[in-house]
Amino acid sequence: MVGAIGRTIMTLASRREFLARGARGAAALGCLAGRAPAAPFGLPIGFQTYPIAKEFVADVDGTLRQLAAIGYRAAETCSPPGYAQFKPLLSLSAAELRQKFTAAGIVCDSCHYGLRELQENLADRIAYARELGLKQMIIASFGLPKNATLADWRKAAADSNKLGAETLKAGIQLGFHNHGMELVELEGVLIFDELIRTFDPKLVKMQCQIVNVAGAGMDPVSFIKKYPGRFLSLHLADRTAEGRQAPVGKGSIDWKGVFAAMRAGGMQNYYVEMNMEALQESCPYLQALTV
Repeated sequence: MVGAIGRTIMTLASRREFLARGARGAAALGCLAGRAPAAPFGLPIGFQTYPIAKEFVADVDGTLRQLAAIGYRAAETCSPPGYAQFKPLLSLSAAELRQKFTAAGIVCDSCHYGLRELQENLADRIAYARELGLKQMIIASFGLPKNATLADWRKAAADSNKLGAETLKAGIQLGFHNHGMELVELEGVLIFDELIRTFDPKLVKMQCQIVNVAGAGMDPVSFIKKYPGRFLSLHLADRTAEGRQAPVGKGSIDWKGVFAAMRAGGMQNYYVEMNMEALQESCPYLQALTV
């Protein structure tokens, strides 16, 4: 009798464990199908590959699986021909790289480029972007010298409009990513304001690196509100009151205010741009953030 009871208990325990494992498996499959915990705007939480370039190119599949397990479902990468640290990815076709993202349950919808790279190789880069499945091509930098004049900045922005007209024909939106250098005055004018005036709002949208705005002594929420409808996407990294970088949600930036300010702006995606440890620490905050 005791043996029978023991076997019954073991059977029930085994059944409970089986059901528990099944539930965990179903939850995992649900995440990979895109049913991750709620995120701001209902958009998938994204990451930028630049800070994790070494890990990414060394083991694309493993790195993507790791990030998917954390909770990331979208990615922005960097042009393999244009960035030295990403050149190993040239061994893969765009279709092969896209398949790796897809297998991990991650969509790669944006990529960074240099202005000169696009000027000299636009048709090739557009073809690669379409095969990779990109919705956006982002100019990460104009590559201007430190002594560039306001006219130099204006010309680079005007040249970007021409590129944007071509990417738009291919169904891809061109964007421009700010650093700190655009958030200073030159010849009595804030460079960023001059770019906003020069960019055609339909041809070149803005990608806002929030931590750079805060680092320039500006309030990110007020900054976004100053240019309604001009921002396409966000780069996320946090900053403590003392100026040290921190995981998203563990610094001084008002993320609820940032996302609320973007609500009416048509933001299409956002990417955490930090190392692997900070990527892991940032995701739970974003999953829980409501605006």
